[in-house]
Amino acid sequence: MMDVLSLSSSAHCSQHHSSVSLSFPGIAYPATTSTPRFCLSFYQHAESDPPTTSSSLCSSLSGELRRPKTLKSNPSRPSTSPHSKTSSNPLKTILNPPITPINPHNLTNKLWLTSKISPPPPPPPPPPPPTRNAAEENQNADLVDGSTSSDGPEAEFRQEGKIFVGNLPSWIKKHEVAEFFRQFGPIKNVILIKGHDDMERNMGYGFVIYGGPTAGKSAIKAVEFDGVEFHGRVLTVKLDDGRRMKMQKEERERWVEGWDEREYRTKWHEEREDSRREFRKVLEATPENWQAVVRAFERIKKPSRKEFGLMVSYYARRGDVYRARETFERMRARGIEPSSHVYTSLIHAYAVGRDMEEAVTCAKKMKEEGIEMSLVTYSILVGGFARVGNVEAADQWFKVAKEQITTLNAIIYGNIIYAYCQICNMDKAEALVREMEEQGIDAPIDIYHTMMDGYTMIGKEDKCLIVFERLKECGFTPSVVSYGCLINLFTKMGKVSKAIEISKIMESAGIRHNMKTYSMLINGFLRLKDWANAFAIFEDVIKDGLKPDVVLYNNIIRAFCGMGSMDRAIRMVEQMRKERHRPTTRTFMPIIHGFARAGEMRRALEVFDMMRRNGCIPTVHTFNALILGLVEKRQMEKAVEILDEMSLAGVSPDEHTYTTIMQGYASLGDTGKAFEYFSKVKEEGLPVDVYAYEALLKACCKAGRMRSALAVTKEMSAQKIPRNTFVYNILIDGWARRGDVWEAADLLQQMRQDGVQPDIHTYTSFINACCKAGDMMTAASTIKEMEAAGVKPNVKTYTTLIHGWARASLPEKALRCFDDMKVAGLKPDKAVYHCLMSSLLARATVAEEYICSQILSICKEMTESGLTVDMGTAVHWSRCLRKIERAGGELTEALQKTFPPDWNSFSSLGLGSPTDAAEADLDDEGSVCYEGLTDDEDDDDDEDGDDVNEEIHHKTWF
Repeated sequence: MMDVLSLSSSAHCSQHHSSVSLSFPGIAYPATTSTPRFCLSFYQHAESDPPTTSSSLCSSLSGELRRPKTLKSNPSRPSTSPHSKTSSNPLKTILNPPITPINPHNLTNKLWLTSKISPPPPPPPPPPPPTRNAAEENQNADLVDGSTSSDGPEAEFRQEGKIFVGNLPSWIKKHEVAEFFRQFGPIKNVILIKGHDDMERNMGYGFVIYGGPTAGKSAIKAVEFDGVEFHGRVLTVKLDDGRRMKMQKEERERWVEGWDEREYRTKWHEEREDSRREFRKVLEATPENWQAVVRAFERIKKPSRKEFGLMVSYYARRGDVYRARETFERMRARGIEPSSHVYTSLIHAYAVGRDMEEAVTCAKKMKEEGIEMSLVTYSILVGGFARVGNVEAADQWFKVAKEQITTLNAIIYGNIIYAYCQICNMDKAEALVREMEEQGIDAPIDIYHTMMDGYTMIGKEDKCLIVFERLKECGFTPSVVSYGCLINLFTKMGKVSKAIEISKIMESAGIRHNMKTYSMLINGFLRLKDWANAFAIFEDVIKDGLKPDVVLYNNIIRAFCGMGSMDRAIRMVEQMRKERHRPTTRTFMPIIHGFARAGEMRRALEVFDMMRRNGCIPTVHTFNALILGLVEKRQMEKAVEILDEMSLAGVSPDEHTYTTIMQGYASLGDTGKAFEYFSKVKEEGLPVDVYAYEALLKACCKAGRMRSALAVTKEMSAQKIPRNTFVYNILIDGWARRGDVWEAADLLQQMRQDGVQPDIHTYTSFINACCKAGDMMTAASTIKEMEAAGVKPNVKTYTTLIHGWARASLPEKALRCFDDMKVAGLKPDKAVYHCLMSSLLARATVAEEYICSQILSICKEMTESGLTVDMGTAVHWSRCLRKIERAGGELTEALQKTFPPDWNSFSSLGLGSPTDAAEADLDDEGSVCYEGLTDDEDDDDDEDGDDVNEEIHHKTWF
């Protein structure tokens, strides 16, 4: 504000010094005002000439001369020299000020009041008087004497380079008029006055406005052609007389003076004005009712550029690209040229519709028509490219905006920061925030939210919390979006308990949940497969009076599908339709996947047809859900048949489709099929990502082809694809299957050198390698290393270790490990009891008495837990019991309680004899326990890998 005031003050004083005028244009001073005299006397003392002559002349003239009635001097008065004419100008201005009432809102009063509050800086020394040439002196003389080129008072209202053209044909078009008058100079604009009743015809007159530095001369040349014949009409060509500008000024003055006389308007104009007013009212009051907005717009008989622009902007906010373009073309068809605002609204529509190619085309069209792009236009382009993930284009338009526009604002910076946050380039985002602050632009709260969301994507909890604290330090009050960013952070990191704490803090601050925060909490519980709490959050939504939206319904359907309640998921789809929510493909995908995973392909296809009947077009993601369900049930032939259906439906498989099929064949150890579909990915030009290489590695390790696995890792390095935790886990598990603990140890060390942190699966696979190699000391020390690294062993880790001690014929160690697992709060499963019981039974004949007591204790725990073993395990344990108690006894009675219910019928048929057991390849050394556990472990590992890949693919698909 001080810069503007000081600039105005210096401009005011420089006008006095140049002896042209002592008042601002359009500002009148009364005769008794002391401000002009103060400024004049101040600068008279500053000049080098003696001040006595001018001051005495001023005092004498102010006392003797009478005030004339008008400011216009006599044009017939002779002038002796240019110098005398110039020297008389200040005196005329001082002695004959315009007689107008004092405006309390004029600039002088504002400067005076501001100088009281904050005095302006001292004025700079006056510059030396400029050397005037004859042309400038004559021009000043004409301005003072009023000898202008026009005799009327409209001369000051004229627009330079504007001419009036009359007697035009009513059917003439703008480009024809422009083509004729372009011979006199470059044309800035052509205005044809349209008829009220027929918009295709004009009123027979219009205006031509020339542009460029020679606009005035071009207009004068065009006037010389007055009376020329044009399409059979004799044209009337005149210079603009300023009548329109004069009428506007008079109307403005009458409004300021409070003149309440009503101007006569036709009924057509009144109806048109009422319809325009009603349209704006509907647009502001009920924008969600698009039918009412369209009806109000159609009632306007002759919409102007403003109404067309508002309609294009309305469609742009709704993302309706087609109707926005249609309204834009209707405006141009009526002869209304679009302005920068209308073009910007159309570009906004394409940006919302994610059609950035057409948005760029509109921007190029603006430049071709000579319309300058505003900062808003550049900001929309940057934001549009940011939303579609094209960071290079967003950065390019941002650089163009910096070159074309001097001062940027926080909105365009927020859009480019959002672009880099979406690709997780937080270093560049931080640099842009720093650049914005160095330019003196205060970051709004939206930029804080964008940075928090970016740190959430890369899992930087500490930096996200720093931004949140900085937000509060800068005086912002955290909103539901601020707390929602923290809830999203903790739910994605699996820390749902902390997300609940943030939720309670938000509620204590008086901020209520919205649909997004509830959806985040439900998603957090879905990731943990905590269906009960997910439904509890859904009940809270209903209690708060919120109506669930499509996203929330989709999450609840996912919860029902996750817990296996497929019928309830279908009923929830029907509930959506009753609530007038249209189901989407994301609604049906978990249902299709659930039925396919359960092997009920008929019902999966029924839901697939239901999706089509609801107007949802099947996409590649829908087919991928079918394929994923079949792959998880190991039905690879049916999964391949889905590929044929995709081709019939005109849907091309993507890289996720082939990767899912590769994972299915990898689980079966079919390396040939896995490499076949890997070749198809390359042949079709699809991107090969780390998930495809993971499937290949899994197939090679499952089949025991470790050399092929090493070749795959070399190709990954050649393609510059880094190894992640899953890749290392697959390789370590492959060497663990072969019992090669040295290769597994080398991979574990290389993993740490590459900066990849081992997880629970890594340590479990390494312990399995140690157990198979018989190195139980290293396996036991790995448990301690895990706890030191903050990784807690799970049930599978203890199961692997117990199995290792059982193989080493050390049941005492196995029992100790079993006790450690229970102390850690873990609940044993069937695999744990299977390993431990088989080991104890194998040693019961030669071991001490306490082993029998442990067998009884474990049988009691299994009975209390309701666990029963399968028939093969029962046969094996029965054979071991015959060696311990040939005639039956306490152990036999306790152990048979864990057998399946049909064990008695199986035993009565004589199938439980040692001979039959031998036919089942059951040996005395407990190889069934070892082999069965290995297969179980492999299957479990495969399921874990499938769960991980499923989660990854669902992230990509959903």
